[in-house]
This record gives sequence, structure tokens and C-alpha cells, in this order.
Amino acid sequence: MIQWISLGGALLVLFPFAANQLGRMSSTSLTYQLLNFTGAGTLAVIALLERQWGFLLLEGIWALVSLIGVFRGRWWSSPGPATPA
Repeated sequence: MIQWISLGGALLVLFPFAANQLGRMSSTSLTYQLLNFTGAGTLAVIALLERQWGFLLLEGIWALVSLIGVFRGRWWSSPGPATPA
């Protein structure tokens, strides 16, 4: 069962990466960041359970950076001043 969850987590990281490389998804989009966070977070939890410290370091930092991207993305920024018509 844990292998299937690992595969799902890996696909959640690889899909947005491939989509970005093929010009189908922006790396600054909320979808991209959330898929990366969910996939890397899943893999980090599995690495922790399996005591795979190097993999935990990699995926834990990947998840953290993705989470920062969620909150710092362009979609999150406050709207600027209204411009007159």
C-alpha cells in the first residue's frame, strides 16, 4: 500500500514539472505549487515513516519551498491601487 501512495506522491510532483516544461502550466500558478506541495509532502511523510533521512531532507525541503510558493505567488498578492477609467 505504501508503494502506491509513494507513486501517487511522485506523480503529483512530476506532472506539474512536465506540464511546465511543455509549456502547459506556469510554475507560478497556484495549481503548480499545490501539486508540488502535496506530492512532496506525501513523499516526506513516507520517508519519515521509513526512516529514509536523505529522502526526508529532499522532500521535506521541496514541500517547504512549495508551500512558500503558495503564499508568495502572484495570485496571492494584494491588488494594486485602482486606476481611473
